[in-house]
Amino acid sequence: MSEEIVRLKTTVTDQDHVAGPASAAITLVEYGNFECIQCGSAYRSLKQIRNVLADELRLVFRNFPMVQTHPDSLRAAEAAEAAAAQGKFWQMHDELFTHQKALEDRDLIRYAKRVSLDIRRFTHDLAENIFLPKVQSAYEQSLFDEHVTGTPTIYLNEIRYTGASDVQSLLDAIKQSDPEDQIQLPEIAGQIRRFGRKLRQRGAALVGIGQTLID
Repeated sequence: MSEEIVRLKTTVTDQDHVAGPASAAITLVEYGNFECIQCGSAYRSLKQIRNVLADELRLVFRNFPMVQTHPDSLRAAEAAEAAAAQGKFWQMHDELFTHQKALEDRDLIRYAKRVSLDIRRFTHDLAENIFLPKVQSAYEQSLFDEHVTGTPTIYLNEIRYTGASDVQSLLDAIKQSDPEDQIQLPEIAGQIRRFGRKLRQRGAALVGIGQTLID
């Protein structure tokens, strides 16, 4: 029995957080929350893929905090929206996913400083919950219109993706979603493997430096 095709109802608009051009071969919409471990895994995979696909991938992120299981995800979503108001959504997005286990207010302020936000404005927005209504409204729309119940929920060219979030699984799904065969997957896969090796080598070098300092 074939799997039911679920289509995205809420189209991408200028109110969304978007990285990549509208002309991209693939538009990937993710409903995620910053405390979700699976979302963190998807983030790392997509970071590798984005580095290679470049303008062939348009990434859209929609906040879907799940406070029952991830109590800090709502505050993190507010912080992301506060950063977006200063034109720094994606920089804060990266900080939050890189430091998923540290999402208290003092941590959020540290990340805001790191991405060069106006700290006075940022702390005011957090203290007054300026973006809480926006986050709550988006959550309700996602829940009732798209029937999102967990994270990450991913759509590829407006079709819900239900596979794994590792690099190879996402690449395979992206290739299947490429309507005009614009993406040359074998070449891209090779580039991603080389990128992954560089990351591992860099990590090994840092470990070696740390061990030298300890010794």
